[in-house]
Amino acid sequence: MLILMKEDEKFSRPLPSPNIHPEQFGALFTVGPVTPNQRWRFTCYGYDLSIPQAWSVPSNHLELLVSGNLQKPTLWAAPSSVIASGSDVTIWCEGTKESRIYFLYKEGSSAPWDSQTPKGPGNKAMFFIASMEKQHAGQYRCYSYKSTGGTERSDPLELVMTGIHNSSVTLSAIPSPVVTAGENVTLQCVSQHQYDRFILMKEDEKFSLALPSQNIHPELFGAVFTVGPVTPNQRWRFTCYGYYSSNSQLWSVPSPDLELLVSDQITCPCKGDFLCDILLTDAPFPPTSLQGPFTNPPSGLILAL
Repeated sequence: MLILMKEDEKFSRPLPSPNIHPEQFGALFTVGPVTPNQRWRFTCYGYDLSIPQAWSVPSNHLELLVSGNLQKPTLWAAPSSVIASGSDVTIWCEGTKESRIYFLYKEGSSAPWDSQTPKGPGNKAMFFIASMEKQHAGQYRCYSYKSTGGTERSDPLELVMTGIHNSSVTLSAIPSPVVTAGENVTLQCVSQHQYDRFILMKEDEKFSLALPSQNIHPELFGAVFTVGPVTPNQRWRFTCYGYYSSNSQLWSVPSPDLELLVSDQITCPCKGDFLCDILLTDAPFPPTSLQGPFTNPPSGLILAL
C-alpha cells in the first residue's frame, strides 16, 4: 500500500500499489482543488498490509506552487551570472515586504534547491554558493510566500560556469581595434578547439547573441560578430567564450579582454607622432618603418576621459 501525507493534515486515504511499470510499483493520488491561501507540501510512504503501522522511509518532499496575488519577485546574481569555476556567487530573490519565505528552484528539479527567510531589513533572501561547480550551472527561478499565498514565479536567471573547457579562445577586431565613431565593427572570436558555439560579452551588458562555430581556417574555428554603431560616450570592452550546445551553461575560459578605441577619444601629445598618425588613419605599417633603434622613442597614446 502507498499513502500520501500533506504536512498540515492527518493521514490521507491509502491506495493499493499496482505494478505500473516493469519492476516499479506505485499509486496515483488526486488532490485539490488547490488554493493560494495555504501551503501544498506532500510526502508519501509505502507499507505492507500485514504491518500497517510500519512505514517505509519517506519520499522527498514535493511542493505545489500556486500562483497568488503577490507581485512576482526579482531574481539576480552577484557579482555576475557568469562565474568562473571555483568562485563564489550570491543569488538574490527580492519580493514584497509581506513575503515571509523564499524558495529557489533549479530547472529540472521538482523540489526546491533551497529556501530562505528574509534576513535583516529589506524584503529579499540570499542564496549563497561558496564554490561554483558544474552542478550549479543552469536556469533558476524563485517564488515567495506570505500568509495568504504565493507569487508568480520570477523571470529565469541563467547561471553560467566558465573555465570548464581549458582550450583558449582569442578575440580580435577586424581590421583594427581603433575605430571611428558612428561605425559598426567586426569582432572575431576564434579557437583551435572545435566548440560548436561562441558568445560575445560586453562588460556592462547581458549576453550577446551566440553564433554557431565555423571552420574559418584549417584547424581554426570561430564566429564573426558585428557590434555598433560605436559611440565615444561609453566603454566598448568585450570578452568571448566557446561552448557546446549540449551544455550551454558550461563555457570555456574567457578570451583576453578587447577594448575598442573610438578615434574621437584619442589625442596625440605631439602632432606628427609616427605611431599615433598610423593608429588614427588605420594605415598599414610600412614594412621597414620600425627597423633600427629609435633615437627619439614615440610617446604613448593618451585616452581622453
